Amino acid sequence: MSLYRRVTAHRNHLYTICACSVWVTSWSPARKYSTKDGKHDPRLQDLGKQIYDDYAIIREHYGTPKYPIVLAHGLLGFAELNIAGGWLPPIQYWRGITDALKANGSQVITATVPPSGSIEQRAEKLAHGIAQAAQGKSVNIIAHSMGGLDARYMISHLQPKNVDVRSLVTVASPHRGSTFADYILQEIGKDHLPGIYKFVQGVGMDTGAFEQLTRQYMTETFNPRTPDDPDVRYFSYGAMMEQISIFSPFRHSHAIIADREGPNDGLVSVESSKWGSYKGTLVGVSHLDLINWTNRLRWTIGKLMNKKAPFNAIAFYLDIVDMLAKEDL
Repeated sequence: MSLYRRVTAHRNHLYTICACSVWVTSWSPARKYSTKDGKHDPRLQDLGKQIYDDYAIIREHYGTPKYPIVLAHGLLGFAELNIAGGWLPPIQYWRGITDALKANGSQVITATVPPSGSIEQRAEKLAHGIAQAAQGKSVNIIAHSMGGLDARYMISHLQPKNVDVRSLVTVASPHRGSTFADYILQEIGKDHLPGIYKFVQGVGMDTGAFEQLTRQYMTETFNPRTPDDPDVRYFSYGAMMEQISIFSPFRHSHAIIADREGPNDGLVSVESSKWGSYKGTLVGVSHLDLINWTNRLRWTIGKLMNKKAPFNAIAFYLDIVDMLAKEDL
């Protein structure tokens, strides 16, 4: 069976068994950013290559990189989540993506780090997980969201001797923080933060991540102290949503970020996503679309209407590993 058929069969099975938590979003034309006087928003000039439907379908062939792939998850993420005592299939953060990369011949390591721990805590776990699974092999890291910050810290600060990172590809990682993180902390207020943190810690979660995702912390503290390693190749992608449906969970956050930072995927702006060699902006794609958590209702309606989704996350990640193969990584 061809790679396309194997991956498509697996993807369709996932859509059948798992109606996930993302509400329907629009497939309408991209939102028009404009200034108050109606002029074109100059921030759109900084999108780099705009990617519309390059990853709509899975191609027949993709290259396989030389080194294993490490998938590093974002805030509140996991590798695999088992619920209902095994009565239901496990929920994967990298929904169908891990299996697709393996089917293409890659060794894939899915790292697990504290969901809401600090960058430092998460980076230590990431290093330990890679060392244990890679067994001395060099690796390429593909990181979604906060996972990119964990990887950068691990590479620059921890420099574990038993982990050799050849490249880091970040996908919508908030390298310059997020306005929405600023907004949440301001809304809670300094007086109420200790109580909120106590509650979160009471249910067994860490709280270190939240204040580290602000724009001030990332631009004034983290980035100046975390220089790139000259021996590592850095690549990045950003994303921006189209017109936002009233049912979208990102409706509020998207508007807040758009006002301060411009085009964004609902949680991270394009500008904040750029690091190293910027490969382009995925247009009409949300923060959760990037890990294949596209809503089942949206997918079903589109199929009934003979409407092809312009973005397939599995095709996107297969293209990333193809790019790494071409870079001899």
